[in-house]
Amino acid sequence: MVVVYCVIFIGSILLCTVLTRGVRDTALSRRWSAARYSHHIHVLDIPRVGGIAIFASLALIVAVAASYFIFTDSARLLPLRQITGALIGGGLIFLLGLYDDFRGANAYLKFGVQLVAASVVFACNLRIQHLPLVLGYHTFGLIASWAATAFFILLITNAFNLVDGLDGLAAGSALFSTLTVFGSCLWNGRPFTALVALALAGSILGFLRYNFNPATIFLGDCGSLFIGFTLSVLALLETEKTPTIIAVAIPIVSFGFPILDTIIAVLRRLIGGQPLFKPDREHIHHKLLQRGFSQRQAVVLLYGVSAVFGLCSALFLQPNGPAMGLTLFVLAIGIWIGVQHLRYPEFFELGRIFQRTVEQKQVIINNLALRRAGERLARVSTFADICEALLEAFESTDFAGFELEYARCGDSWSTTEERRLHYKWQRTPEDASKAPAMWSLSLDLSGGSDEKKGFFVVYRTYSKGSLQIDLNLLISEFRTILDSALTQLTKERRESALAGLPASKTPIAD
Repeated sequence: MVVVYCVIFIGSILLCTVLTRGVRDTALSRRWSAARYSHHIHVLDIPRVGGIAIFASLALIVAVAASYFIFTDSARLLPLRQITGALIGGGLIFLLGLYDDFRGANAYLKFGVQLVAASVVFACNLRIQHLPLVLGYHTFGLIASWAATAFFILLITNAFNLVDGLDGLAAGSALFSTLTVFGSCLWNGRPFTALVALALAGSILGFLRYNFNPATIFLGDCGSLFIGFTLSVLALLETEKTPTIIAVAIPIVSFGFPILDTIIAVLRRLIGGQPLFKPDREHIHHKLLQRGFSQRQAVVLLYGVSAVFGLCSALFLQPNGPAMGLTLFVLAIGIWIGVQHLRYPEFFELGRIFQRTVEQKQVIINNLALRRAGERLARVSTFADICEALLEAFESTDFAGFELEYARCGDSWSTTEERRLHYKWQRTPEDASKAPAMWSLSLDLSGGSDEKKGFFVVYRTYSKGSLQIDLNLLISEFRTILDSALTQLTKERRESALAGLPASKTPIAD
């Protein structure tokens, strides 16, 4: 079989190289260049129908391989029913991509045809029937099995389509994944599936001759969708002779880069309130370009990432022992670090929410202090009582100080000192010789009228830490209570008393 594998691999490389050149020249002469969109980074009219060459090359090589098995009395090794489903489904996906490349297809048509293709594969007994869980294996019913199979096929199919954004990126990533599938097929004794995987790898390698930067032809949807679909079907073929946990883990990890990019795209669009199916320029390869990488550098880096995913999935061929758990742990850490360096603002927001959740206990404590101060403000009888209530509330927070001014005796706002109630407090800084830089939030007080009666200002030093208090509570409810207390006080008493103010508090310098 070694000779057969070598012949198939070399033959598929040569055949796809010739076909790609022919498709490219034909597309250029007939102006089959697809329309450019805002999320594309290329400005030249480059044909996007390279998938024709890969589809034709793979179809011819598979026909030759099937003939070899038949004429060597190895037909029993041919999974005829599954091959039939894969051919029909693959043909539908290829035609869908071709239509999209020339006419354009909306998301509903794409997913509709993909579901039909996945259903054909499922009907031909290529399906996910088990799933490893913490408490053991779970066997799916018919509907659940169909849903899991369709989800897997659609995930892999569209994942490779989404990463097709730089010269040679989707094809190169698929090459590493295909070689991983080929190795898994050899390990598990599936010669025909291994031949198909090797033929696909050879076809992709022949296509890369014209697709690597600077590319003269692109895969197009007919190529990226077809490659993703074919790889998903090859992975499903492995589930028949492979333990379930390996059958699930190997394809998921070996297709790690496109799956990761797809998951990130879905999450950031959900978090950002963007349409799920709207193209953008925020994929992993786009972020690398924004970080200053050239196209070639970004592609080579992502080739390395794909190779790492492929090598890690190969470790799952021996599931016994700590290697599998350790590999998943290392991958998770690597993915986390990588995503952090890509600087997606959506994930910074998730991190902020997580940090806020961790700090929620202190936020509740500070909010309760404000609410208790509000209850006390409703019972004050002097201006000193108001100041003490404010001190009690804000001393327990991380505010640096506050300032309160209000018109005496119900008069309108005036800058005349003797007609104002005025109090300032500041937390003593650690370094008394250096005044810290601060920001402030000023709340106007009106006494229920349209005229300004005073203001209440809170100060805080610039800090990386989050503000551990509910600003809405401070701005609306607490401000209203403070305003009402001051209004009531100035109505009942014509002159406010400053007696009883704590002498230890340091005023804020004007």
